[in-house]
Amino acid sequence: MKSILLIALIAVAFTARVQERNLAKVTTDLKKSTYGSALLHLVELHSMAGGPVQELIDAIEELINDLEDELEELEFNFQVRTNEHNALVVSLEQDIQDAVIDVNNTQDTLDNLLFPRREQLQVRIEQIQENQEGNRKNYDEAILVREQEHEDFELQIAELNEATAAVDDALALLETLTNPSLLQVKRFQNSLKNIEQKIKSRSKMAPMIKALISLASNQNFSDQGIIGQIVDALNEFRNAVVDSINAQTAAEAQAQADHEEYLEQLDEEYAEFQRQINRVNVDLTATNEKIDQLSEFRDQREADRKQYTAELELENNTYAEETDTYTNLKNEFTRELGISEQALSVVESADFSNIQV
Repeated sequence: MKSILLIALIAVAFTARVQERNLAKVTTDLKKSTYGSALLHLVELHSMAGGPVQELIDAIEELINDLEDELEELEFNFQVRTNEHNALVVSLEQDIQDAVIDVNNTQDTLDNLLFPRREQLQVRIEQIQENQEGNRKNYDEAILVREQEHEDFELQIAELNEATAAVDDALALLETLTNPSLLQVKRFQNSLKNIEQKIKSRSKMAPMIKALISLASNQNFSDQGIIGQIVDALNEFRNAVVDSINAQTAAEAQAQADHEEYLEQLDEEYAEFQRQINRVNVDLTATNEKIDQLSEFRDQREADRKQYTAELELENNTYAEETDTYTNLKNEFTRELGISEQALSVVESADFSNIQV
């Protein structure tokens, strides 16, 4: 029985010694941090004041509860922030993808549809303008040709009129040749040669006047029958000249009418070319406006993509900083919670009257 009692006393003494050593170790650990030293100081002051132990225990337990609440709130807020971050990242990445699709699709429309369309319209306008230039060239050439033809006509009419006057002179001279002198005959022959010069060799009537000259050259004009034949021949020649004048005048009038009609056709053709250009220009203007609109939209969407990318980078950087802050706060709260629990164990120990900070 005594042995049992002795063993029990030894066990109590050993337990007290172990508790004393554990308390000393905890106290030493608490002194390693500012927060732990502050708690030990609070315990020391409470011990010196002789306050109730339970009051100190309640205060430390309330502090532990506050730390646990703050840690829980920190975890909750960070989880909310994480959810917001993830949702924002998904949204921004989708916005970036949509912007990239819009930029690519718009550029594809510009490159494969509108730019080729504009080039086709510009080429079409150039072709029509070349047609207009050809039309005006034909117009100017037609005027030059007509002017030259009219000048030739006037020269020919002038020549024929002069030939008619020369024939009239020759006829008048023949009326005086009743008993012609050699001088008169010579004058008449010269008159026929003058007629020949007036009509020139290119005229269809040249062989006729040559025949008259040949006939007159072999006559002394004493035979009135011969003179009558020459008069008839001259009258026939004169009529032929007049008929030629009338025919050429009619031909000139018709040529002028045809010329004016041709110019009207050229003017109408030119006007039609201009109408075609106007229609193509309407299409070209609409195409250019569409190009400007899509180019502006493409540039805006590219600016949006850059903005979304910048916002995403900023969000990721901000979240990374907030994550570091959260981690540091969590570590600090966890550390302070551990220290508070150690301080509580000190207060709840059998004897903490000798604690010194």
